[in-house]
Amino acid sequence: MPEGLIVKALSGYYYVKSDSAAPGETVQCRGRGIFKKKGLTPLVGDRVLYTPTENGEGAVEEILPRDTELIRPPVANARLAVLLFSLKEPDLNLQLLDKFLVHIEQSGLRTLICLTKEDLLDEGESDQDGDLTSQVKELYEKIGYEVVVTSSRIGTGTEEVKSRLAGEISVFSGQSGVGKSSLLNAMLPGLSLETSEISMKLGRGRHTTRHVELIELENGGYVADTPGFSQLDFLELGVEELSVCFIEFRQFAEECKFRGCSHLHEPGCKVRQAVEDDAIASSRYKHYVQFHEEMKEKKRRY
Repeated sequence: MPEGLIVKALSGYYYVKSDSAAPGETVQCRGRGIFKKKGLTPLVGDRVLYTPTENGEGAVEEILPRDTELIRPPVANARLAVLLFSLKEPDLNLQLLDKFLVHIEQSGLRTLICLTKEDLLDEGESDQDGDLTSQVKELYEKIGYEVVVTSSRIGTGTEEVKSRLAGEISVFSGQSGVGKSSLLNAMLPGLSLETSEISMKLGRGRHTTRHVELIELENGGYVADTPGFSQLDFLELGVEELSVCFIEFRQFAEECKFRGCSHLHEPGCKVRQAVEDDAIASSRYKHYVQFHEEMKEKKRRY
């Protein structure tokens, strides 16, 4: 049986690219009924075995073991999350950035932070915003994240991002309207993904991505261009797991006086001590406290 990769799922069909197929060449397949009986759903990113049928289509027979599985967006075998946040239009929102990072840490993916739309910084405010860009880059690199500053319009950072995507499945994520489609178009001329104007009143773009699809790069990488999110919730995450998703807390949390320390009020908390000593950024700790409250509030409601 031929083996291939599901690159698109739409209206009950799975579009499978075989290992020997030319770029862009796929076989339209249906899933076998056995998947439904077993409660399984083939996902974009799945490696599968399929049987060609007489009409030039095919049937997915078996889903090969997955390395990772995301619920939202529904993608299998992704290893890298490319998190895009704009410097302008909409303005940089560090609280939302930290919320995305929590979700990515929980999913077990590596992260590449892209600060987009550098070209929109006005010359008159470049000193102030330039400092902001440097400060944010330094903050997250110190934590251990890789950060790239990009501009799709003038090409800054495009090749750097592209080289990081080689040979693996990546998920593009972030707030709507921050330039995901523009960056993909810049990396892959001829792709022509639909981009959206920004609603200045709402501070976010209209959703331009309708379904999950893997876009093939010539360096062997695949990018899942996924619907943008304007907000996230913590329903899948236990409150006790939150602090682990702040990766710079971990080394200090091991030395806390009490096991299971919430890092909010317990005596002998080394995380709070690290915030006081500037070893943990106060902005990150502030967002941790806010998320903790949000999660407790949600649990009370549900």
